[in-house]
Parts: sequence; C-alpha cells; structure tokens
Amino acid sequence: MAPVGPVTNRMQEYSQIVIDFVRQNHWWALPIVFALAFGESLAFISLFIPAWALLVAIGALINASGLVFWPIWLAGAAGAAAGDWVSYWFGFHFKDRIAHMWPLSRHPDMLPRGHAFMEKWGIPGIFIGRFFGPLRAVVPLIAGILEMDYWKFQSANVLSALVWAYVLLAFGDVGMGIAKWFGLAPWFD
Repeated sequence: MAPVGPVTNRMQEYSQIVIDFVRQNHWWALPIVFALAFGESLAFISLFIPAWALLVAIGALINASGLVFWPIWLAGAAGAAAGDWVSYWFGFHFKDRIAHMWPLSRHPDMLPRGHAFMEKWGIPGIFIGRFFGPLRAVVPLIAGILEMDYWKFQSANVLSALVWAYVLLAFGDVGMGIAKWFGLAPWFD
C-alpha cells in the first residue's frame, strides 16, 4: 500500500471529526449535511472538498445512530440545489470573465469541454453532471453562461439534487446495514 501524504491524513482526520461530531450531536446533522452538499455542488469549491464521501459516511450513521433519514435527505438535496443555483447565477452574470478566473484560468479546456457537453445533452446534462465530480463543478456554471432557461434549469437542478442526495445517503445507510449484518461494523452496536 502506498504511503498516505500529510494532506490526505489531514482530510481523513477532519472527516472523522465531522462524523464523530454528527454521531454525538444529532441536531447538527441537518446544517452540516446542507453545508457539505452545498460545497460539493458549488463551482470551484467542489473541486477541493470531497464532501460526497462525508455524505456517504453520514448516511451510514442514519440507522446506526438513530438519525432520521428524510430530514437529512432533504437537507442534502437543498444544499446541492442551492450550490448549483449559485453556480448558475455566477455563470449567468459573469459569463466570459469566468474563463480568466482561477482555477479555470489554469484549466482552459474545462469550459469548452463543458460547453460541448451542455450543447449535446441540455437539460439531461444537469442530471448527468450531478453524478460526476468534474462535471458537477462546471455544468451549472456553463448552464448560466449559456443562459439556459431559468425554470428548466431549476427543475432539473432540484430533481437531480433530490436523487443525488438520496443515492449518497442511502448508499451509506444500506452499506452500513450490510456491514452490520456481516458483523463488519461492530463499533455501531
């Protein structure tokens, strides 16, 4: 196994702190899940925050720690939809100037590739982009740059956010149930 670098170790430590905090402070689960989903869906920020893994881990806490699924799911969906809405707004208002902003100025191929993707897929591209990390960071931004119809964007945004949050949280929840069934998660007993 390759050695883990200091940045990875630090991220794992922070992730564990967040998970432990949510386990011990259930009332914080909703704002934390909202913030994680918001950051994961916000252009630029999502490139640096691996929040999807934390959302899966919090999903694993749901039944194991007595959290209720549906409010956490709605908080995750609301955060994801809000992050994409802000990204859309940013693209709509700043259009061509975005290409000159960091980090896109260092990756000049991202916007043209994202533009081609959105031209090909349109509204379904919002759903597809939600589930793929690099696309998740730029699809709403490009939808704004291209001035995609606001209500069509928001409909796809909200529906895809509901599905995305459900999949991540349910994956963690079901995965933990399977792990417990096989006796692989004794720390939650």
